[in-house]
Amino acid sequence: MKTRTLGQELEVSAIGLGCMGLSQSFPPFPPKAEGIEFLRAAVERGVTFFDTAEVYARHANEELVGEALEPLRDRVVIATKFGFDLSGGDDRGGLDSRPETIRRVVDEMLQRLRTDHIDLLYQHRVDPQVPIEDVAGTVKQLIEAGKVRHFGMSEAGVQNIRRAHAVQPLTALQSEYSLFWREPEAEILPTLEELGIGFVPFSPLGRGFLTGAIDEKTEFASDDFRNSLPRFTDVEARKANLAFVALLRQVAERKNATPAQVAIAWLLAQKPWIVPIPGTKKLHRLDENIAATELELTPDDLREIEDALPEEHGDRYSEANQRMIDR
Repeated sequence: MKTRTLGQELEVSAIGLGCMGLSQSFPPFPPKAEGIEFLRAAVERGVTFFDTAEVYARHANEELVGEALEPLRDRVVIATKFGFDLSGGDDRGGLDSRPETIRRVVDEMLQRLRTDHIDLLYQHRVDPQVPIEDVAGTVKQLIEAGKVRHFGMSEAGVQNIRRAHAVQPLTALQSEYSLFWREPEAEILPTLEELGIGFVPFSPLGRGFLTGAIDEKTEFASDDFRNSLPRFTDVEARKANLAFVALLRQVAERKNATPAQVAIAWLLAQKPWIVPIPGTKKLHRLDENIAATELELTPDDLREIEDALPEEHGDRYSEANQRMIDR
């Protein structure tokens, strides 16, 4: 697979793999042995960039990734995230990016991931109770100690990106970005380009919607995360958003591709330092996503998409989740 560079020097496969869905949010989840086999198959197909977090299934996703990739450690880049308070009984409590917590959590992550270093360590959400300079300074110390290689942030706003970057240069920012959600284009992407920071879009397929496999009649399992998202719970919004899928299908038919491949190729065409991390649990979907790296969208294709892009309907997050976004 082609490669791309995040920041100044972190080389990764042109698309990575979001691992969360193997353990939480998007059931059903594969048995552990199948998850391990799937992750190793991804490496054999050329994927080198794997994304997890301590909060995903309360450590279980990190443990799965660690066990699967341990024999292949020298061939992969592992990204994980800190920042949620997991001291209580809930899967996800409040935020906690205190320096002492970061140091403790990183040592625990290293054990779960079965490695001596984390390639890319993100702050999962900005903690308003902790100055970002303290967070960046703590990660800088972890980099100097050899426990972390690169620093990243997730869903951070421009002000905190700049403040953190001044203390410890950021290699990547992770946020949602797709044809379905283009908010980062206004301020985030110009700032990243100015500072030389890579961008890692999660949900590049709109949590499955842009594949064309979901319509207004689709029902999700009771514990599926999409049941809490207005853009999925509002039937009228779902119906209206099918215009995105119709546009992608129109381009896909001409390019002998799928809607998902066009959506990923569109992201790759935006900037050379963008590395999407679509999540999947199925090898045929993984192969489909990987093939998108070979799909070339011409300037005319991109102009057609831009000119015909519909308006998105429905909020992407509930109010509680949106409050954790640093905007």
